[in-house]
Amino acid sequence: MNAPVTTDSETDEAPAADQGGRGAVRRYGLLAVAAALAVGLVLGYAGGLLTPTLTRPGENSAEAGFARDMTAHHNQAVAMGLLAFSQGQDPEVRQVGVDIATGQQGEIGTMQTWLRSWKLDPTGDQAPMAWMPDGGGLVKNGLMPGMATPEEMAKLRAASGREFDVLFLQMMIRHHIGGVHMIDGILDEGHDDDVLAVAQTMKNTQQNDLTNLGAALKRLGGTP
Repeated sequence: MNAPVTTDSETDEAPAADQGGRGAVRRYGLLAVAAALAVGLVLGYAGGLLTPTLTRPGENSAEAGFARDMTAHHNQAVAMGLLAFSQGQDPEVRQVGVDIATGQQGEIGTMQTWLRSWKLDPTGDQAPMAWMPDGGGLVKNGLMPGMATPEEMAKLRAASGREFDVLFLQMMIRHHIGGVHMIDGILDEGHDDDVLAVAQTMKNTQQNDLTNLGAALKRLGGTP
């Protein structure tokens, strides 16, 4: 097969040989990630459909609150993960970014399917975190535990190189710690066996991520 012809502008934009293939990532990788996100969402929907509906959680249940709030929490993690994949310099940072983005996109699909199967809207009237006994005190400036502010997200988007890698790891560690606290909330307050099983899997995954994120941050010389 003949090699594809590239223009000078493409070559200048994508010096793949000395940057771990980042040029190829820019040109082709995002399409593959977009496809993976779509597949993950579909699989998440399919997984959510397996949840029995003989007893449906109600509008103000802990299960409904968790599904709604964790969807919003996950949405930010997906955005951060995609930034890591497209802007990260360190190969491990790029890989963990895409893993988090695709994994949490699938979990969003599952949680949104739960809400539909329970005949509930994707959003409710309750304030964020109202389903947790200590939830109100955990929300700061409208943000749930661990979530980045708009200013922090703008700083992450503007960063590059090692600065980006370290900042991403620091922000995602904080994000995951907040997410695990929310998961502990549903494990304490929830009653739906399928929701509890998925929540426990989420917790296990995020705790494993935290170990890897912390090790990567230490390797890059960053501080928590």
